[in-house]
Amino acid sequence: MNDPGDSTPSSTVSADTGAAESEPPERLCVTVLEQAGDWSAISLRDAAVAEAGAALARHPLCKGARNAEACVVLADDAVLRSLNRDYRGKDAPTNVLSFPFQRLPGSDGNGEPRHLGDVVLAAETVLSEAAEQGIAPVHHVQHLVVHGLLHLLGFDHDSDASADDMERLEAEILATLGIANPYALAESGVSAV
Repeated sequence: MNDPGDSTPSSTVSADTGAAESEPPERLCVTVLEQAGDWSAISLRDAAVAEAGAALARHPLCKGARNAEACVVLADDAVLRSLNRDYRGKDAPTNVLSFPFQRLPGSDGNGEPRHLGDVVLAAETVLSEAAEQGIAPVHHVQHLVVHGLLHLLGFDHDSDASADDMERLEAEILATLGIANPYALAESGVSAV
């Protein structure tokens, strides 16, 4: 997603899953790239993304996130609209898109952390949705990071049953961060994702 010659700010944060001191920590390493958009409304973005990744990696159904890495790209509506159009055939911005990593055939990873893929967020849409839902923007970012990472792990919402399972899993993970179930808002007529 990022041109190597680009001077886009980035940081890498490890999300410790809370393993005991005597055990090697199982981590989800998340690189945060600020590509576009005004994300200044969320002052501790990297920490919020790391917390969301750690909460996800601690969940028993998300063991695939342990000892792995992912990239979260903070972008804007124009970038998401372009990606949504090019990869999903939908010419409109959206709040989050996930791009699972496709390992080349015959590649074994050589014991390095497994790269899950990229999660891309759109600043304008994310902040607008948070305002509409009356929730803290940082909580909405954490929700969308969890949502996007779940997609990278193979979870989906392409049927009513899988959507219910994914929503329940998101709510369980977010509860460990003290974030209310975002889908309870949907029941009141506000769309959560």
